[in-house]
Formats: sequence, C-alpha cells, structure tokens
Amino acid sequence: MIQGVTTSLELARKQFQIGQRAFEGGEYRRSIEALEQSVSLANPNTALGGEIQTWLVTAYQAAGEVTTAIELCEHLLQHPDLRTRQQGQRLLYILKAPELKPRPEWLSQIPDLTGLSDEAKTVQYVSPKPKRLPSKPEPELDPSQINTQDNRFVWVALAGSLLIVAGLYWLNG
Repeated sequence: MIQGVTTSLELARKQFQIGQRAFEGGEYRRSIEALEQSVSLANPNTALGGEIQTWLVTAYQAAGEVTTAIELCEHLLQHPDLRTRQQGQRLLYILKAPELKPRPEWLSQIPDLTGLSDEAKTVQYVSPKPKRLPSKPEPELDPSQINTQDNRFVWVALAGSLLIVAGLYWLNG
C-alpha cells in the first residue's frame, strides 16, 4: 500500500513539473492537461495539491478560461493549507480586478505597409559613421608667462584647516 502511494505521489510530482515547464514555455493547454493529471494523482487537500491547483489557476487564466480559474480560486479559499488559501485569495483578487482600458497615447501605432511594393517594404538600416572631431593642437605654454611667485594661498589654507581642526577638538573636549 505504501509503495502505491509513493508511486502515485512521484507521478504527481512529475506531471506537476511537466505542467510547470509547459506553462513557462507558453503551452497553456498542455500545461492544463498535465496539472489536472497531477491534481488527480496527488491529494488535493495537501500543501502539494494546493500548489498544483494554484498553478492550474494561472494556466486557466493564461489560456483564457477566466471563469474556470475564478471557480477554482473560490474553491481554494476553503483549502486546509493556510498558504494555499492566502494564495487563492490573492489570485482571486487579481482575477476579479477590473480590466484597464489602454489610452491611445500609451500605444505605438504600426503603419500599414500592405499598399507598398515589395521593394519599398525592404528596409535597410545603415549605421551612421561616427564623426571624428578634428583634433586641436595643444597650446604650448611659455614658462616665462607662469606666475611662480609665492602668493601665500597654500599657507592661508593650511592655517584655516588647522584652526578648524583645533576648534572641533576643543568643542569635543
């Protein structure tokens, strides 16, 4: 008896993985079939059964079967597993949310090219060549024009810094 339960549970997990992979690959009908088989093999009232059923809800929704997804979500609200009930409640909230109407300014209009000839439909993209700026020669510095006299700025800056550090040290006591 234990061997039969283990085999059934292993098959349920395999079908669950197949359903997940099919869903992630965009094959929603195949995902629904695998997930339905997985639920029938696993105990639907366990945590695993609840997880499979939440995946089944999303597969139904992705396949356009929103009413079936809503019915299953409402059923999941009575599930024995707390996490499954919470997930079912979140999914039900999303499924029952009003649909937003897109504004025209949010969308990009794709031009109709059916009236153009075949030659006009062919588009070639030619990348622009990067522009090279003419290099300017560096101006040569005449050492005789540089002011080399000491203007005492360094000493004033150093004295100011020392006064600030001494003041901070004195304040911190």
